[in-house]
Amino acid sequence: MTRLRQAWDRLSLYLPVVLMGLMALGTWWLVRNAPQPQELRPAAAPRHEPDYHMSGLSVRSFGPDGRLQTEVRGAVARHYPDTDTLEIDQVRIRSQGKGDRVIVATADRALSNADGTEVQLLGNAVVVREAAVVNGKAQPRLEFRGDFLHAWPQEERVRSHLPVTLLRGSKDRFTADSLEYDNLEQVLQLRGRVRGVLGPAR
Repeated sequence: MTRLRQAWDRLSLYLPVVLMGLMALGTWWLVRNAPQPQELRPAAAPRHEPDYHMSGLSVRSFGPDGRLQTEVRGAVARHYPDTDTLEIDQVRIRSQGKGDRVIVATADRALSNADGTEVQLLGNAVVVREAAVVNGKAQPRLEFRGDFLHAWPQEERVRSHLPVTLLRGSKDRFTADSLEYDNLEQVLQLRGRVRGVLGPAR
């Protein structure tokens, strides 16, 4: 009995050490066999691919007073979600400016932002501001032609960094390497090699 007690006393001295060792071994085993965290991969950049397309496109937007502001027509349109832009083939845009001014734009292809307030016209681009009377003063018809025209229909602005042709009325013709036109401010800037033919005044 005394020997048994002595053995139990010795065992109880080493029991905490043994238990601590077993816990350390168990922890090591858990760490070694636990699944490794997956590497964080950067999110893939969205690809420039259309998420839908439309054939025979016709979109109209109206002002607060119910008047038609802009009408966009095209043969085929593709929407790109990464840039929220619309690419339109065989496009025709008609915009009602301030007052009774009408602006019509056509091109082989166009890139438009989501609300149609900014349009890039590519290939056989033509922007026409029809003749109008503003504040009792007649404004002649203006026509811009080029391979590229950047237009803001509601702001009545046209810009191009490529060669353009400007026709004013039925007789005046100008060509330039680049153009910037603001109809509301009545400012026209022709840059580069500028040539002009002015018809005789009536």
